[in-house]
Amino acid sequence: MSEITPLSNAYSCTVIIVAGGSGTRFGDTLPKQYHKIHGIPVLRHTIQKFSDHPAVQQIQVVIAEGFEDLYGEAVSGIDKLLPPVIGGATRQESVYNALSALSLNANDIILIHDAARPCVDIKSIDAILDVLKTHPAASLATAVSDTLRHSDKGTFTDVVNRDGLYAMQTPQGFHFSVIRSAHEKFKGQNFTDDTSLVTEMDVPVSIVIGTRENIKITTPEDMMLATKYLSPSTQLIPRTGLGFDVHAFGDAGDMIRIGGVDIPHTHKLKGHSDADVLLHAITDALYGVIADGDIGSHFPPSNPAYKGKDSAFFLEEAVKAVRAKGGRIVHIDSVIMCEAPKIGPHRASIQNRVAEIISIAPSRVSIKATTTEELGFTGRREGIAAQAIVTVLLPDEDSDGF
Repeated sequence: MSEITPLSNAYSCTVIIVAGGSGTRFGDTLPKQYHKIHGIPVLRHTIQKFSDHPAVQQIQVVIAEGFEDLYGEAVSGIDKLLPPVIGGATRQESVYNALSALSLNANDIILIHDAARPCVDIKSIDAILDVLKTHPAASLATAVSDTLRHSDKGTFTDVVNRDGLYAMQTPQGFHFSVIRSAHEKFKGQNFTDDTSLVTEMDVPVSIVIGTRENIKITTPEDMMLATKYLSPSTQLIPRTGLGFDVHAFGDAGDMIRIGGVDIPHTHKLKGHSDADVLLHAITDALYGVIADGDIGSHFPPSNPAYKGKDSAFFLEEAVKAVRAKGGRIVHIDSVIMCEAPKIGPHRASIQNRVAEIISIAPSRVSIKATTTEELGFTGRREGIAAQAIVTVLLPDEDSDGF
């Protein structure tokens, strides 16, 4: 096996979600992935877990032919989705179809997940991504704790030694070249687990301990358990955060950065970092949502490590903090206040860049600009101000009944 190059951007990945099953074992003509839990299709619950994760760049779903309309209804409005791929006669063939539809670099990360596992949690996704920084393959699994026995004609025989036995889960993760090569080599065979393919190629698969709540819905009883796991404290409530920032103009220059976009201007902005007034305002708003201080308390100007720092870093850290608490960033509204430069010609670029940093759709980012009619410090062209309001859905862990 060739040596695996450590990933420079381990927290960017593509997710394949296998949703092409007919659900015959579930005992219903409607496949289990389209049944609803708390009014939401199982498939949507599953996809949303990955769509909300900042590391996930795109999601490729595999569906059965003839379910295109039902799929479209189930996933309407979810970010990061590629057009669905039609599955094959076996799970292995379905995954191969998805891999063939992707154009990725050798060391890009692929997570493969069952649509019928809607209870996977963000910490498990983080854990497997972390392992894949330096390992070619990994899978969530749980150690077998029940006593195992063989049977013969309805009676038990010998006990199976459970030491070292694991129950496999998904997501299972791979470097793209590894899993693509495995599927090419064993095309036409019928492995039910993707790690089995790479093991046959002598590629080691790292164990990442999962949770027992990450069940695969196979029976109506499983559906009842998933309903329990997905309710309760998982109720999300909307919270808003407000951010405001100001930077003064300094020395003569030719460029300033607003919203992660370099814009021509006659003077630089003063600041310890890159003085991106908009990203600072959004960062403050996100920390406000979780009541966790502000940008200055997390990244103090007294720390030389942040000298000249790209403010995208601060915003990414704030996004991680929000998502670590189970938050889903729903919308960002902002206004930039200055007489010059003109923001209008750069509005779309700023909108797209902010959306890219946060990993949400551009349609969820509002960028507005205004002058102050030549009043105040912005009117005198002494600096630029920005204000941002963010809306986030967070688990209602501290409910007081209201």
